[in-house]
Amino acid sequence: MNCIVNYGYSTAICYVFSLPFMFDDLTYIGNTYPSIVFNNVKRLTVKDEISFKHEFFNGIALSFPLLEELCVINIKPQSLISDKWNTNDNQWYSIIKFPYLISLRLVTVHIDYIDQFLNERKTHLPCLTELTVNYNNLLIVTEHFTRDATWLNCMKIKKLNVGETIEHTKHLHVYFPLLELCFFSY
Repeated sequence: MNCIVNYGYSTAICYVFSLPFMFDDLTYIGNTYPSIVFNNVKRLTVKDEISFKHEFFNGIALSFPLLEELCVINIKPQSLISDKWNTNDNQWYSIIKFPYLISLRLVTVHIDYIDQFLNERKTHLPCLTELTVNYNNLLIVTEHFTRDATWLNCMKIKKLNVGETIEHTKHLHVYFPLLELCFFSY
């Protein structure tokens, strides 16, 4: 037996489960979870009122090695050292690898998390084919679809859900060469 307890400002969520964890879906875990490997979990939602640091996502990648779908919910800025973190000579952290992640949902998040996942110097997403994200934040992070550091994690995306109607520009098609569907609602 093991448990996960996540506290909010006015709520607490407790998961009690037997080991090994046999379910393929786990929702609403936060910054605290046991350091065990969840080999069967394919879908995960992480949510907290405290910011997620880079190390948190590294732990997620290690604890959920077969993760295919990830939803992040957190409106707190990721880091107070973002100026050092965003330099071109980043040696602060290792690159996080999500080898099986195909779907990423970053709607109710601070813009830092969009950069965390799309920036190849922070995260490697070789199988990402579906992205749900706020369009204006996507424009900022990708520098209007011209930023090299985010292109590698975007180039295989086939389904883009941006929550609004967008203009299909030349830069958009170059940045997302495999794009098949562009959705306009979350």
